[in-house]
Amino acid sequence: MSGSIGIITAIGVSAVLGWFLILGLLFSIQNLDGTLDSATGQPVTQIFLDTVGEKGAIVLMVIVIGAMYFCGTFSITSNSRMTLYAFARDGGIPGHQFFAKVNPQWKSPIRTVWLACTLSFILGLPSLGSLVAFSAATSIATIGLYISYGIPIALRVIYRDQFIRGPFHLGKFSYPVAVVAVLWVVFISIGFILPQVNPVDSQTLNYSIVAVGIIMVYSLGFWVLSARNWFIGPVQQIAAEEMGIDVMDPSKAQVFEKDKAAVA
Repeated sequence: MSGSIGIITAIGVSAVLGWFLILGLLFSIQNLDGTLDSATGQPVTQIFLDTVGEKGAIVLMVIVIGAMYFCGTFSITSNSRMTLYAFARDGGIPGHQFFAKVNPQWKSPIRTVWLACTLSFILGLPSLGSLVAFSAATSIATIGLYISYGIPIALRVIYRDQFIRGPFHLGKFSYPVAVVAVLWVVFISIGFILPQVNPVDSQTLNYSIVAVGIIMVYSLGFWVLSARNWFIGPVQQIAAEEMGIDVMDPSKAQVFEKDKAAVA
């Protein structure tokens, strides 16, 4: 319950403060053409230069860079623990027994942290010499985030009669909000896939659709060809460990989950 309230509160506060931040930037524009064609290559930086001067712009950009750094750190933390470590613990990725290990000294899944950093570094390499690749990389990050949110919400909409509510829900607003959320995810994903400039050629095409397509084909192919025969979903680790079951062994975890489902 507290987690759900915290998530909604964080989203609400971010929406309000972000709205005021955008309004402040828009009303601070001195010259639209000069801002868009700034020699710095960054319109926000030009806004800072025009409003508070060079020294003030440096201070504000340091704050922005710091915020971006902490945002990246948060992304690495959540990705390494939720997506990689938790998925590896449940036997959902190749080499799961290696990546599911928790470092006894730091009490953290160090291996999945390095895996997340390595994959992110490889994804960002092409953008060092290409603005097109940079745009694709940022679009992929946004689209991937939205799709990861949209899939479980879409399943809630599709399997409405089978959905079991938790202790925290929106009551009669749950279904309409879920439908709007799915439509928004579809809309924003299409928006980030579209090219940003005309005419469209090899240098202006938004290649994020290619990367998203590869990931979707791999995920669905891996599920159809292999994972659907053995992957049973998240394992309740605490309950399994209390029974002395090694959750790192997929075969034993499968037996535990099947027995638990049979009893339920």
